Amino acid sequence: MRKLFLATCLLAAPAFALPAAATGLRITVEGEANGVIEIDLLEDVAPEHVAQITALAEEGFYDGVVFHRVIEGFMAQTGDGEFGKFEGGDMRRAGTGGSDRPDLPAEFSDEPFERGVVGMARTADPNSANSQFFIMFAPAPHLNGQYTVVGRVTEGLDVLDAIKRGEGPNGAVIGQPDMMADVEVID
Repeated sequence: MRKLFLATCLLAAPAFALPAAATGLRITVEGEANGVIEIDLLEDVAPEHVAQITALAEEGFYDGVVFHRVIEGFMAQTGDGEFGKFEGGDMRRAGTGGSDRPDLPAEFSDEPFERGVVGMARTADPNSANSQFFIMFAPAPHLNGQYTVVGRVTEGLDVLDAIKRGEGPNGAVIGQPDMMADVEVID
């Protein structure tokens, strides 16, 4: 009887649809750091942000984008496909661009900003996240509930730790920054 019920549910209306498979990113990093960072994206925590990131990754938007802001003991920021491309980008403006997609309303959660957590970068407006994101080197409880958490690193923390650090309080990377050579959506 259970098998019949399950089969009926699978064939029934979308209300009984199974949840989508978990999505993640595989980021191949090149520069001072070389290797792969894998991220589990949290669709249940920030569905709109995860949908935007995966769509951009599938389009190749993130390929060749640099880590333009890297602060020791805090985080590494990337994702500016407008000005932060290694080839043809304007490194003086890296970190000020986004994508052609609309900005997203905040999806704040109780997920804490701990080592390896991925959050969406934004301006002072909480509803301005677009394409840029950051990966935490260390816990930052002051960010909790203030920025949208979209995922967490599952492999490659050693690669994250090797990313070239920036200078000054804003963490601007001087010279040749490390980049996301390839960003692939994975299950």
